[in-house]
Amino acid sequence: MPEGWPERGTVVRGTVSEIHNFGVFVRLEGDPEGSPGTGFIRIPELTWDYFRDPADVVRPGQQVTGEVLDYDDTRGQVQLSLKALQEDPLVAFEDRVGEVLSGPVVRVLPFGVFVLVAPGIAGLLHESVLTWQPAMGETVSVTIAEVDRPQRRVRLELAPTR
Repeated sequence: MPEGWPERGTVVRGTVSEIHNFGVFVRLEGDPEGSPGTGFIRIPELTWDYFRDPADVVRPGQQVTGEVLDYDDTRGQVQLSLKALQEDPLVAFEDRVGEVLSGPVVRVLPFGVFVLVAPGIAGLLHESVLTWQPAMGETVSVTIAEVDRPQRRVRLELAPTR
């Protein structure tokens, strides 16, 4: 890492300068305007919460605090994570196996649908357990079948009907 840049794990502050579908640029505090050294946040590092557009998470001019992940010599950017400073929602969720929850379908794929079962947690309802094709936004009742923290996966089953 170049001299004077923050080390990995350091918490830094900055101002969101640009938002794109591939990531967010941040002008770091103490970094002169126009300097090649800026912060960059990849989309997966913004938040644990489910979102479709990074503009739903941050806005230009907003002050943010992030953890330094690395330094990209080629681009002259400090790679940041806002998510690293947030509590991982799966930690508190892994003891909920067997619980019945309802949530909206947030993604439809050829092999199943993802259902938002808690803030920051979307689980897979595999096509093999579906008796119909739920639509985007449709609320589905599911049972938490498995929480795999190392793989960051939540497997769902259809909730029993009454």
